[in-house]
Amino acid sequence: MNKVYASAAEALAGVVRDGQTIAVGGFGLCGIPEALIAALRDSGAKQLTCISNNAGVDGFGLGLLLATRQISKMISSYVGENKEFERQYLAGELQLDFTPQGTLAEKLRAGGSGIPAFFTKTGVGTIVAEGKEVREFNGEKYVMEQALVSDVALVKAHKADKAGNLVFRRTARNFNPVCAMSGKITVAEVEEIVETGEIDPDDVHLPGIFVHRIVLNKTPEKRIEQRTVRAK
Repeated sequence: MNKVYASAAEALAGVVRDGQTIAVGGFGLCGIPEALIAALRDSGAKQLTCISNNAGVDGFGLGLLLATRQISKMISSYVGENKEFERQYLAGELQLDFTPQGTLAEKLRAGGSGIPAFFTKTGVGTIVAEGKEVREFNGEKYVMEQALVSDVALVKAHKADKAGNLVFRRTARNFNPVCAMSGKITVAEVEEIVETGEIDPDDVHLPGIFVHRIVLNKTPEKRIEQRTVRAK
């Protein structure tokens, strides 16, 4: 089975459509699938629910999809870097499901592991628990969180072999593996593709069973979200 596609647009062809739930890897702008996000914008798919720790920034990352009004709902942990997101949310044009960061990661991991729900202490007694089942275990209260399964997952890795086994680079791993696990169809954007068998099994961070399509992007921009330097 050939998992390698010639371009991001071809990798998304026949996969994305209106009304889907899309999981997108990354943390801030670190490890985001830049080319796939741009291709998703160009696909014109709308009324999307996006699962991502962040919502990008104005004009980059998921900010591209917010600018074109292709996202109708965000499931996120932190959204404070995007003015257009703020404007749409406060105007009632965009739905938001705020989810604690660790809970979000576990919801995605559970979705990829066939676990429908789990209990956590995080959020008990806050608005996070509103409308959710709360149960007591060993004298402590826990809130039930349902797993997240996405129609399509878009992730970024440093290297892939042609079977889809992925290697991430340092902190760019972040939410990418659990997003990939959550996807019914997962598309990976990578900087290098090698022959199957060239990656030592012990070096594989995510097995190819979770990856359905691969696209090469040798020169991603890797924009820095907040550049901080010392005063001269």
